[in-house]
Amino acid sequence: MADKEQKIKPQSSTTNPQYSTPETVEYTDDNIRHLSDMEHIRTRPGMYIGRLGDGSLPEDGIYVLLKEVIDNSIDEFKMNAGKRIEVDVDENLRVSVRDYGRGIPQGKLVEAVSVLNTGGKYDSKAFKKSVGLNGVGVKAVNALSRHFEVRSYREGKVRTLTFERGILQTDKTEKSGDENGTYIYFEPDNDKTLFKEYRFQDDIIETMLRNYTYLNQGLTIMYNGKRIVSRNGLQDLLTDNMTVDGLYPIVHMKGEDIEIAFTHTNQYGEEYHSFVNGQHTTQGGTHQSAFKEHIARTIKEYFGKYEYADIRNGLVAAIAINVEEPVFESQTKIKLGSTQMAPEGESINKYVGDFIKREVDNYLHIHTEVAEVIENKVKESERERKAMAGITKLARERAKKANLHNRKLRDCRIHYSDTKNNRKEESCIFITEGDSASGSITKSRDVNTQAVFSLRGKPLNSFGLTKKIVYENEEFNLLQAALDIEDGLDSLRYNKVIVATDADVDGMHIRLLIITFFLQFFPDLIKKGHVYVLQTPLFRVRNRRTKIKSKKVIAEEDTRKAERGEKKGDFITRYCYSDEERLKAIGELGPDPEITRFKGLGEISPEEFSGFIGPDMRLEQVTLHKNDQVQKLLEYYMGKNTMERQNFIIENLVVEEDRPEEDDNA
Repeated sequence: MADKEQKIKPQSSTTNPQYSTPETVEYTDDNIRHLSDMEHIRTRPGMYIGRLGDGSLPEDGIYVLLKEVIDNSIDEFKMNAGKRIEVDVDENLRVSVRDYGRGIPQGKLVEAVSVLNTGGKYDSKAFKKSVGLNGVGVKAVNALSRHFEVRSYREGKVRTLTFERGILQTDKTEKSGDENGTYIYFEPDNDKTLFKEYRFQDDIIETMLRNYTYLNQGLTIMYNGKRIVSRNGLQDLLTDNMTVDGLYPIVHMKGEDIEIAFTHTNQYGEEYHSFVNGQHTTQGGTHQSAFKEHIARTIKEYFGKYEYADIRNGLVAAIAINVEEPVFESQTKIKLGSTQMAPEGESINKYVGDFIKREVDNYLHIHTEVAEVIENKVKESERERKAMAGITKLARERAKKANLHNRKLRDCRIHYSDTKNNRKEESCIFITEGDSASGSITKSRDVNTQAVFSLRGKPLNSFGLTKKIVYENEEFNLLQAALDIEDGLDSLRYNKVIVATDADVDGMHIRLLIITFFLQFFPDLIKKGHVYVLQTPLFRVRNRRTKIKSKKVIAEEDTRKAERGEKKGDFITRYCYSDEERLKAIGELGPDPEITRFKGLGEISPEEFSGFIGPDMRLEQVTLHKNDQVQKLLEYYMGKNTMERQNFIIENLVVEEDRPEEDDNA
């Protein structure tokens, strides 16, 4: 009996690490630290600006810094102090913003830009309905900048302060003949723990600045000498952003602290642009929810029938409201949490609802020709919904069963719809071709934030088909269910939908078919910036270490391998995403390197793949702009004009000879 008990007794921690207990670490007064305001921001930047990033995405931290500076200038404009803002970006690295408002009070200039919880917006005397209320914004810019300069022009004097990484360097006051206002210059810190290898992107900044002008008619923004202005507010926003034509002229209405614009199109789904006090709330919030509810209710009550979903199908709309002391769900202010227009004031839902009920109902009674177009669109949506009602029910049941035992979906633990999870922005899903590619990704992925959906060969070309095919085609239906976007993006489960296909002709075709599916039925998924293409290396170039004599090179390579979680080996390896990178690698590694061309994702081992889908993975965002002429592009590339495409291919075909150095080791 004693022998049996001995067999099942856990081994000690010295012989079996599985049963080891954490070593107790001494906890003393020395472990308690106090950080200054600037140190705290630099130590915990995510609390203040969200993600860091390199500037390739609109939500990256450098644009939050820019926004925080411009928000202050916009608040001046809202108080009728300064109608012009000048924004200059030097070499995509350094930014200056000059407004012509009242200028920051000079006596408190140091505190205003370097001491947290200090600001002029804690009451509504100097500022009303401002977006920057917490006394944080420009301090974060200062702390996270390699160099920061602020000038306040007031009453014939200018006070200038310079900082480095939040530490005051110089302070001087002198006479000035310049107009009143504030000038801020900052250069984000490229320290290895912050904005490493960042670049400001012109198109992202211009979109941001245009949004400011849509919401502030009469404001002029000069961006690197280019004049940006809007004369028609949200009407201009929809005109500039719609990728398909409206079925009737954009309906544009303004009231005190509220502005809306909308029209219907022939695209599937709904599309909304929402703003609070000039802040683009990309994730919506209480004001957007109120708009969706009341626009559908008002139209339904006007006609006396129809379902909300049918009324909103194809709707493209924008809403902007001004709220006193708004509450956002994070410091980056992308979702409104406020329920009232002001403290102790009317509810946002009622305020928006009363405005829409009054104005839209009146508009429909006066413009009966627009009401007729809307009703025809709603009837068309209703007919299509009823025609596939039976199919939809069966497809939902099939998808529900499949979700329990779906061999094509390897889900992750954290989802974009997990509102309280601070890692939800990291959630993504890879759409792969075949089990071979999905196997490599599945074995090397982060199971917390990365899901994998495996396709069976080439999906159906959905161009020109109705949404009925989404439910009839099992693969499309399962993909829709995996993303949870049947009823719109509010429940989207993954922030990034990443198409991961081979870099060959078949892979490119599959990529186009998937993007066509999204463009056809879920265009807002692309418009909101959720769809990406994974870039994977075309070549692996490596050379034996014996041919590399520099100890410094060996040490650097070992460090990079350790960062990727790889073991030290006999090879110096370079992964190349283009011919240019391949030639550069050959030059670095010397003559006669071993070159492998990857013909498919399945050929890349899970150990190697972990580096390609890690924090530094290369993603190309799929974007959609008004001048893309989506319908014409889809019709040409995915339509039935086979001969036209065939002639184009024949006339433009380029045949490349095989590279001899690849044949030996491919």
